[in-house]
Amino acid sequence: SQIPSKVIQRDEGWNPLRIKGFLEFSLIVILSKIAAILADNNISIFVVSTYNTDYLLIKKENYEKAITALENADYKIIA
Repeated sequence: SQIPSKVIQRDEGWNPLRIKGFLEFSLIVILSKIAAILADNNISIFVVSTYNTDYLLIKKENYEKAITALENADYKIIA
């Protein structure tokens, strides 16, 4: 009911992860390392960057696998 009538196609089933903390534009290494870990585990992401942080959108079917991969790489996940 909230989708505009002119939408032809949509892709549902994404879960977000937010990188906590203020990130300056020059801190691309953080996102790059996280993306590499997920890529090594065959997990695709869609990234939305804002002026102070980044959001990773992960398909529902890969979400738990992504959490596990990041935890195994010593990233702290806060629910």
